[in-house]
Amino acid sequence: MEEMIIDASEQVVGRLASKAAKEALKGNKIVIVNADKAIISGTPKYTEKIFHEKLKKGDPYHGPFYPKTPEGVMKRIIRGMLPYKKPLGKKALKRVRVYREMPEEFKDRELKDFGAENKLRCKYITLSKLCERMGGK
Repeated sequence: MEEMIIDASEQVVGRLASKAAKEALKGNKIVIVNADKAIISGTPKYTEKIFHEKLKKGDPYHGPFYPKTPEGVMKRIIRGMLPYKKPLGKKALKRVRVYREMPEEFKDRELKDFGAENKLRCKYITLSKLCERMGGK
């Protein structure tokens, strides 16, 4: 069982989440740092509209509850790519940890970067800006 520390800055959220989910299903521990610097492709207005619809869905007392912090949104996206209601998916989700910034315990460790394939040439919004506009922290 290997522990992978992934730097999410300037990485596309969906691509990063799919690779993290696949590694978690293989049995590796996944630590994602700098989640607030991850980006979502598409026009910011449209992306905000989609996330506002997710927040307004359901009953405020019974859910579904959608997170408003960058690390919560990232973990929720990863959860959507796992069979989290089955035992294998539950164990895989427990192996994933997401942090907004770089914790002290991982400062001197080597970070994994998925390379230049994630560089965008279109409009995008960072997770931190999206969460601020959704009313989160």
